[in-house]
Amino acid sequence: MTARLPLAIAAIALCLPVVAHAADAPARHGVSVLDCARLLDTAAGKMLGETTVVVEDGRIRELHAGAPDVEAYRKTAVAAGNPFRYVKIADATCMPGLIDSHTHLTMQFSKNSYSDKFRLNPADYAIRSTVYARRTLLAGFTTVRNLGDEHNESIALRNAVNAGIVPGPHIFSAGQFVGTTGGHADPTNGFRWDLQGDPGPKDGIINSPEDAWKAVRQHYKDGADLIKIMPSGGVLDESSSSENPQMTLDEIKAVVAAAHDYGFTVAAHAHGAEAIRRAVLGGVDSIEHGTFMDAQDMKLMKERGTWYVPTIIAGQYVMEKAKEGWYPPQVARKAEEVGPVIMATAGKAYRAGVKIAFGTDAGVYPHGDNAREFAYMVQAGMPPMFVLQAATTHAAELLHKQDQFGRIAVGRGADVIAVPGNPLDDITLMQHVSFVMKDGVIYKQGGKPTI
Repeated sequence: MTARLPLAIAAIALCLPVVAHAADAPARHGVSVLDCARLLDTAAGKMLGETTVVVEDGRIRELHAGAPDVEAYRKTAVAAGNPFRYVKIADATCMPGLIDSHTHLTMQFSKNSYSDKFRLNPADYAIRSTVYARRTLLAGFTTVRNLGDEHNESIALRNAVNAGIVPGPHIFSAGQFVGTTGGHADPTNGFRWDLQGDPGPKDGIINSPEDAWKAVRQHYKDGADLIKIMPSGGVLDESSSSENPQMTLDEIKAVVAAAHDYGFTVAAHAHGAEAIRRAVLGGVDSIEHGTFMDAQDMKLMKERGTWYVPTIIAGQYVMEKAKEGWYPPQVARKAEEVGPVIMATAGKAYRAGVKIAFGTDAGVYPHGDNAREFAYMVQAGMPPMFVLQAATTHAAELLHKQDQFGRIAVGRGADVIAVPGNPLDDITLMQHVSFVMKDGVIYKQGGKPTI
């Protein structure tokens, strides 16, 4: 695994044309005054009226009701030798930068993906990830959890974004998937036997509690931010089941124990009810997808405070593409089984009081369309304010970064977006982000990218 990582780093370093665009973006130093027609207070769950947000050196310096005294701010900034910018965001709603808790920035699935894995190198995926990261940021998602890749490309991408080499959201990377031989995480599924080899803990494949500890320690060595496990089958791999359990309870407990020792949270891809139950009993922090979650699972998750990330859009998308002939027969069958169920499950989990954070499985569907998930969540029975909090305060809590992300407040990093109109009246407006600021840098204004 570690031998592959430099390939991804080198690939991102090759993206120098992208670097030039990033360097041309406004610097984060100086003073920006945002005059917001409305501001969503995600912590209080209230829509406020006209609000002034003053940003200095990438952080929020002031926040107050009403219009700003623009000239007073300008004079103060100029006197201090600081660049000044005034942005009037009229007839729009400002809110914190959005958080997608389930992305795969290093891939984008297509009908050619099953053959692409024999043609494309890790460097190819790394280079493409820079494009997907930019699209995600411009869609208003200033923070993401990247839940798995095959060659640690997302760790290299995270480092490149943090260094200002390429534009993208704040990335919290799980590095490689962790699963079992033949399971949803096994990168050689579908290969003929002489090409399969025997992937082990260094490749994220475990078959015992001892393997689990080694895999987690390897992730720590590689620089991951969290762990992603696969205790159930999945839809897009070439195995026969999306829901059968694929990790023992002891293996899950070992992953969680090791991860928590190293300060990692654990996200669990799980479709089947038994796999979900094992993952929750094993102590994972979140269940991803949860398609066939039953009442017992929901009760257990509520008791233990386990988060749920529904990814409804992914279920809808694979169901549509199965009908278009994108997948091998066994994959198409699984997609048609999962698609109709996942939205109903999300609605039941909401009514049962399970904690829900926003996540989409971006990469299964095209990057940049993340905000379509909001409409699906509302369709599942969740109120508009709740789904907006799911993508801000809830997702920040899941990340254990509630002191950094998820709300607009004095002293925090200036991650601010805006959408036209009022999304509480029409949640589909979230698909039309007109303004994006991350760490005080404006990446989109008036609906047009600045990078």
